[in-house]
Amino acid sequence: MFTVRVNGNSIEVRNGTALKEFLISSNYDISRIAVELNGEIIPKKDYDGVILKDSDSLEIVSFVGGG
Repeated sequence: MFTVRVNGNSIEVRNGTALKEFLISSNYDISRIAVELNGEIIPKKDYDGVILKDSDSLEIVSFVGGG
């Protein structure tokens, strides 16, 4: 286990966890979010191939419809 920062909060993550796996297990709707990892925006197509590492910093923004 190790710690990542998600929107400013420390979260414990299992070794070898892919970004997509983390997002799904954290109940994020992948079709309605954007993810920045260590200052770099990650394309949705790459979520499955990005493995989280100790001290990574994620900013996750959810898109909300409205009028």
